[in-house]
Amino acid sequence: MAKRFYELHVAGCTRQLPVLNISDTLAIAGFVILGDTDIVVNCSRELAEKIPKDTDVIMTAETKGIPLAAEMARILHMKRYVVARKSVKAYMENPIWVEDESITTAGKQRLYLQDADIELMKGKNVLLVDDVISTGGSMKAMKQLAEKAGAHVIGEAAILAEGDAAKRKDIIYLAPLPLFDAEK
Repeated sequence: MAKRFYELHVAGCTRQLPVLNISDTLAIAGFVILGDTDIVVNCSRELAEKIPKDTDVIMTAETKGIPLAAEMARILHMKRYVVARKSVKAYMENPIWVEDESITTAGKQRLYLQDADIELMKGKNVLLVDDVISTGGSMKAMKQLAEKAGAHVIGEAAILAEGDAAKRKDIIYLAPLPLFDAEK
């Protein structure tokens, strides 16, 4: 059970986020949008207003970005969005992949795209979407994967920019999220 909390205010919502150690020196505020319809709907609406108007396809990675991408696609009247999967599924023929390293996932993992998604993205303007941008590792991997599929990445968007990511001018986000010193 967390002993510390960070009060987040974003898109008209207030949440008490548990502050959790992820190393001996670093702690993060745990932001989980899965199951939180108010956060997903309100943030999707605000992000959809800020993205490039020439966005053809929204792409996210499993798992926490999925409800955000789905709701943004619905708001923008897109019939489909793309999810980079973390493993190859039986229905995926000739998938392409890249390696990904994220602050919240131990070790390296791979992101995969299936044939249908590759065809949907080829030659299109793709917006990368996630719940939080921190070190940028997941976005870098998604960008490599989208470009490998023949897409033109025209932006990166998230609900929150964590730590130094909030200083970046090349991303779209709704609110900053600080990093914390770990507690013993």
